[in-house]
Amino acid sequence: MTAADDRKPGGTAFQDTRWSVVIRARDGDPHRAGAALAELCQAYWYPLYVFVRRRGSRHHEAEDMTQGFFCHLIERHGLAHVDPGKGRFRSFLLSSLAHYLSNERDRAQALKRGGGQPPLPLDCAGGDDRYRREPVDDVTPEVAYERAWALTLLDDTMKRLRQEYVARGKEAIFSALQTHLGGSGSDESYADVAGALGVSEGNLKVLVHRLRRRFGEVLRERVADTVQAETEIDEEIRHLMSCFSRPAPLSRLSDGSGPGLHGSA
Repeated sequence: MTAADDRKPGGTAFQDTRWSVVIRARDGDPHRAGAALAELCQAYWYPLYVFVRRRGSRHHEAEDMTQGFFCHLIERHGLAHVDPGKGRFRSFLLSSLAHYLSNERDRAQALKRGGGQPPLPLDCAGGDDRYRREPVDDVTPEVAYERAWALTLLDDTMKRLRQEYVARGKEAIFSALQTHLGGSGSDESYADVAGALGVSEGNLKVLVHRLRRRFGEVLRERVADTVQAETEIDEEIRHLMSCFSRPAPLSRLSDGSGPGLHGSA
């Protein structure tokens, strides 16, 4: 692989993504690995919470189990099970969680958060409300986990995209265009949106095209953080999209002001 091939979108070296840092640092710098892992866990705790809930746990029990799992995982011995051959962070997390739950439920004593370790400061607020908006169906906990993982990535992408537009003083443009991201549009016609923004329909279509292109770039950057090789990005995106019985309407994802809608999967 050449140096040019080993780069992720945005120009930074692909090997510097957080998941790659975890894998490379596990036997060298446990503090660096733990920090990278903590960032990923903070971003993607909700799919694991969904998995635990789907296995029959109530809200507070699922919170405790998810919290305890992360505290356990961030200890050095938890990273010993990282398999670079599997490559995907979501696969590592799910198999590690399943193993953790099996061990914990074999114990007679009540679960203690992180085995006495200081709890990882996960922002679990709204977890139960988000879970109540999950579709009522009979999918397996594994399928529910994959679906929540995909929506979490899409929601995070939307939030980051909004932040970019806000930073450039273009929040109004983002708010007006976001319902057209998925291609199906909204109840508002291009003419209506163009009129509201004071631009021509031709210029509006250019703005929508740029928004869609940037959404794709940011999504690739988010996915790159969770795989081991750049060649896996497109395959991972295809897999994530396959988690939905129908395409997830982007207009129903979070607008950056609160938890995203995770029940439309």
